[in-house]
Amino acid sequence: MIRFKQLVIAAVVGTSALLGSAAALAQASIVIASTTSTEQSGLFGHLLPDFKKATGIDVKVVALGTGQAIDMARRGDADVLFVHDKVAEEKFVADGFAARRQEVMYNDFVLIGPKADPAGTKGSDIVAALKKVATANAPFISRGDKSGTHAAELRFWKMTDTDANKGSGYKECGCGMGPALNIAASAAQGAYVLADRGTWLNFKNRADLAILVEGDKRLFNQYGVMLVSAAKHPQVKTAEGQKFVDWVTGPAGQASIAAYKIGGEQLFFPNSK
Repeated sequence: MIRFKQLVIAAVVGTSALLGSAAALAQASIVIASTTSTEQSGLFGHLLPDFKKATGIDVKVVALGTGQAIDMARRGDADVLFVHDKVAEEKFVADGFAARRQEVMYNDFVLIGPKADPAGTKGSDIVAALKKVATANAPFISRGDKSGTHAAELRFWKMTDTDANKGSGYKECGCGMGPALNIAASAAQGAYVLADRGTWLNFKNRADLAILVEGDKRLFNQYGVMLVSAAKHPQVKTAEGQKFVDWVTGPAGQASIAAYKIGGEQLFFPNSK
């Protein structure tokens, strides 16, 4: 009888331990503050099932403009930051909100506009193209949301001699990449807009829009990933967040990034060092 009771107790304890482990695994999750381009391009829909299969960790992505994503991480409302504005990312690290920034992948920006290209922008020089947009007072949709794409656009405008006067057609939408493309597509004659190639390739409502400017080395678009500092925010899930950073910059994650294609065209190119 005593032996039977011991077996029952052992079984109960063992079952409780297993249930506890299962519950802990089920609760393993992180929040990633990222850009609209990684979300709207479909990349996370491709990556995260692979990461979950490898680690059992669930991921919630909050897709914002890079500036807003960085602000979210500064507040401690995210465990990992995955964005594309190197200057802002380096300041995030310098201010102590992450121990390091790791490069993870790249693609490029492209200038989208009506196929007829009334401003005559087509080519491989983004600065010359923007000058023509301003001179023609052509409709141009700026995201105006402090995103990585918006920051890049402003850098390109500063390289022109028309930065103070971008033309009467220049409008800020204060919106994500997908909505900005939708506005450009719905404009009467089509509007110009700077976009990341990944979101453009996944964009379905193209109407009469096409890529007009590409190939300029200044259009290079680098992404970085950072684990938010637990020293700043003790609630950060350091172990789980680090697993994501290690995975996405490691062989499995880099291979998963390279494998993501639309219509046979690769959207992002892994370059973790």
